[in-house]
Amino acid sequence: MPTDTPTQMTAKFGLSLSTRAVLFDWGTMDDVLDMAETAEASGLFHGIWVGDNLLSKPRVEAIVTLSALAARTKRVKLGTICLASFPLRDPILLALQWASLDVLSKGRTILAVCSGAPDRFGPQFAHELEVMGIASRERVGRVVEGISIMRQLWGDGAATHSGKYHQFADVDLQPKPIQNPIPIMLAVNPPVATADAETLDRVLRRVAAHADGWQTDSTPLDAFRERFDTILRYADGLGRDTTNFDGSLHLMVNINEDEDKAFTEATEFLGSYYGAGAVPRERAETWIASGSPQAVIDKIAAYIEVGCTMPVLRLVAPNPREQLQRCIEEVLPAFRK
Repeated sequence: MPTDTPTQMTAKFGLSLSTRAVLFDWGTMDDVLDMAETAEASGLFHGIWVGDNLLSKPRVEAIVTLSALAARTKRVKLGTICLASFPLRDPILLALQWASLDVLSKGRTILAVCSGAPDRFGPQFAHELEVMGIASRERVGRVVEGISIMRQLWGDGAATHSGKYHQFADVDLQPKPIQNPIPIMLAVNPPVATADAETLDRVLRRVAAHADGWQTDSTPLDAFRERFDTILRYADGLGRDTTNFDGSLHLMVNINEDEDKAFTEATEFLGSYYGAGAVPRERAETWIASGSPQAVIDKIAAYIEVGCTMPVLRLVAPNPREQLQRCIEEVLPAFRK
């Protein structure tokens, strides 16, 4: 098994573990915990990531899972792909939970957040927002305000905040996180085919102004390059230090010399995860790296070439442990310096 450290890789590779797959029998929580240990032991992964939703896409809860992963690992970063429930959660409680996770993991967390899906995306999202008492139009504002609140609460001393959605005075959150500051990434993924220029520009400026990194998925190569370059340019214009500003791509992976079987298994996973027909074929083809090890290597390499600094791989197959071993032995060694 390879023992190279992440600094010997050309990118910071992440492993995305599905806490939702346990609901459709494509994995177990034992798989999640054991695969995290295997990934860390390989020396080829920079981080371990789990997804998040509350009611709209049920799963084992993200922060609970990351706490278990913190106890089973010692070196890898721990993060979310992405915390879609962020605008639905109380920011003071979340700040305490995440600070506690950072303490438990000895300063290994990366918080990636997003605004979640709007009510127009389907009845499950509308119901989730209604149950949690959040208007769909408030989601983005709550994310921006929530990021500010988290940073205030994690800072030295007591925090006072008077915003549109939250107000409080003299809150001295304890314990403080180990990291100062905790990196916060913002996940945004405007559809290439339908996002108008004004909306896209507003979204990219939001990432540049409020986040320490960008997270995305199913984004074509040219769009990834253009969007990440734009974010970095805007951040530079704001006087922000972009030295460690990561561009992260969440990529679905199925390694199998039978290309048709690999793609079919991957799309079956997406159908079970998001609902039948929820991921159109064109999007699936962009989102999935499938086929032989070399085919998977080539797709990952293409994104690194256009600026991706943090590829996060989710192994979408009914045999995730075997897929991870193949990834460690046949894919990731190609990215050693």
